[in-house]
Amino acid sequence: MNQQLQMQLMDVLLAPHVTEKSSVAADKNNQYVFKVRSEADKTLIKKAVEAMFSVKVDAVRVANVKGKTKRFSFTQGKRKDWKKAYVTLAEGQSINLIGSAE
Repeated sequence: MNQQLQMQLMDVLLAPHVTEKSSVAADKNNQYVFKVRSEADKTLIKKAVEAMFSVKVDAVRVANVKGKTKRFSFTQGKRKDWKKAYVTLAEGQSINLIGSAE
């Protein structure tokens, strides 16, 4: 893999999205949730996860999350829209997002 493509793959995943819902999905369906760049598509996300964590990805589902409208005193503002990816891993594969407990 050339250096430029590898750097591009490192920029696709922004952060793991750890919530109660994503924890249940990880336990039941071997699915992990990541915040990703808004320009990223499913194939790019799949390559990035496989390259970063050395796992085999079965499927990727993508959801565009609309930013919430918030009120600050008398002014109304809006948070940015963002994209998240549900990554399903192959049977027997796992990702340790939290690190070692020791």
